[in-house]
Amino acid sequence: MPTESPHRTPAQIGFGSILAAAMLFSTPALAQQPAPPASTTLWSPRIHFSSPPNWINDPNGPIFLNGQYHLFFQTNPSGDEWGNMSWGHAVSPDLAHWKQLPVALAEENGVAIFSGSTVEDRDNTSGLCGDPGQKPPGCLIAIYTGASQDKQAQNLASSRDGGVTWTKYASNPILDLELKDFRDPKVFWHAPSQSWVMVVALPTQHKLRIYRSKNLRQWELASEFGPAGSTQGVWECPDLFELAVRDAKGNWVSSRWLLSVNINPGGPAKGSASQYFVGQFNGYRFTEDHPGSGPHWADWGKDFYASTSFANIPSEKDRVWIAWMSNWQYAAKLPSLPGRGEMTVARRLYFHQSPAHPALSPSQEPLLLVQQPILPIPDVKPYAAMFGAPPFQTIFQANAAIAAQKQSGSVYRLSFILNPGDAEEAGVRLRRGVIDPSAPAAEETVVGVNFETGRIFVDRTRSGKTDWSPDFPVRVSAPLRHPQANSVSIEIVVDSNSVEVFAEDGETVLTDLIYPSATSQGISFYATATPPGAAPALVRNVELDPLDQPPATK
Repeated sequence: MPTESPHRTPAQIGFGSILAAAMLFSTPALAQQPAPPASTTLWSPRIHFSSPPNWINDPNGPIFLNGQYHLFFQTNPSGDEWGNMSWGHAVSPDLAHWKQLPVALAEENGVAIFSGSTVEDRDNTSGLCGDPGQKPPGCLIAIYTGASQDKQAQNLASSRDGGVTWTKYASNPILDLELKDFRDPKVFWHAPSQSWVMVVALPTQHKLRIYRSKNLRQWELASEFGPAGSTQGVWECPDLFELAVRDAKGNWVSSRWLLSVNINPGGPAKGSASQYFVGQFNGYRFTEDHPGSGPHWADWGKDFYASTSFANIPSEKDRVWIAWMSNWQYAAKLPSLPGRGEMTVARRLYFHQSPAHPALSPSQEPLLLVQQPILPIPDVKPYAAMFGAPPFQTIFQANAAIAAQKQSGSVYRLSFILNPGDAEEAGVRLRRGVIDPSAPAAEETVVGVNFETGRIFVDRTRSGKTDWSPDFPVRVSAPLRHPQANSVSIEIVVDSNSVEVFAEDGETVLTDLIYPSATSQGISFYATATPPGAAPALVRNVELDPLDQPPATK
């Protein structure tokens, strides 16, 4: 689990249009909270999971069970600030429309429920799913960190009704090293070695420990990993899973294991972030393919942390993960939505076997992690082109089409292919304070590519309300994976208070919160000036898909 307060120690914990439907939220009765200022409700996310009026952070134990995706998450059931840490619970049939259920695991008796994972104990290996020999379907086991004033240890709870009600294990803790910092167990079944595997963090040592068990209750140490990659901050929320390796045509080639470690601080945009390692796992030890090649960042934006993958995803489908969309630099100061905290969109994952090209730096791992957003757009309905056919169009022509069709919005998917020509920089300006794409705007969020430096960026310095934290109004950037390419594909998911950028077909990703005015809905392409006779910047295959719909009532 992440550093739940900026400098967490146990002693500091306070216990006490057109297309698709948008997210649906159904929230159980919660403690009465003061009504937020009306001006803040405009930032309530429409296509991202949040839990108003409460605080949420790490996603915990996501799992696919009986045709539904279950998402557990760190929450304060009593308010919109960090504290009283418990596991919230929501379910979805499609990772886009969520129904919130009552709190699954509550803080009690001085033990907070920190981050962890869930598994389906199909064979009743734990003995907690029924009588000996019984194999009742849908039995879930949660393995989580129990945090008290003086230590963190790994605990267990069971559910025989698919995660609705839970019973904490009477003999908790199941793994205790008598340490103040020892947290965030990720558990999965490793079929080749016929064993449960746990990867858990020793945060201040920048190490992960790998344990094995036959029954989920007794664990034996198998190996350690680290220090490696970035060690500027504490290590938290690890994950370990096998991913398909696909070629340029999308064909399965092989597989590799991804080991993710979230750090705080020390991210590429400062503050918290998620890094990963690529290698092989034999059930006992993870071996990195290219030691010293990192750090490899899963997301280069400010607001992607505590990433964790869904368990029980069918083997023929790509792995899926989700993350907390915030940063510990300023999470406690976020403007109310109402409530504080939300998740990223869920993302499909695989490795891309990139065509050979000269490595620009040692950090270029040959296998590139691809992330593709899962959005509330029906697969049977193709994306609608904003205008025209495939040929490239100039920036002026693209903006003229936007103006003619009166295109604008606050919640949508925008994708296009950008060819820089001889321009030094080009991109798109979103959530602009004016609708006319040719007019200057005092408020806007800029997603652009600087072709001189070979970097893609998100600039939110003029994105709206930015004065609530000095760490918020920034421009963050990522190196292009293929700077030698003639064009760059860019897909942007825009919500009421965020932008998620998936560039280079999902190989380069940036996630950032924004807090724009309700009237800032303009869209405009731009490019830096080029001299007479130089090649202009061009865009192609521009697609704009509205995703918004009024949220459901509770």
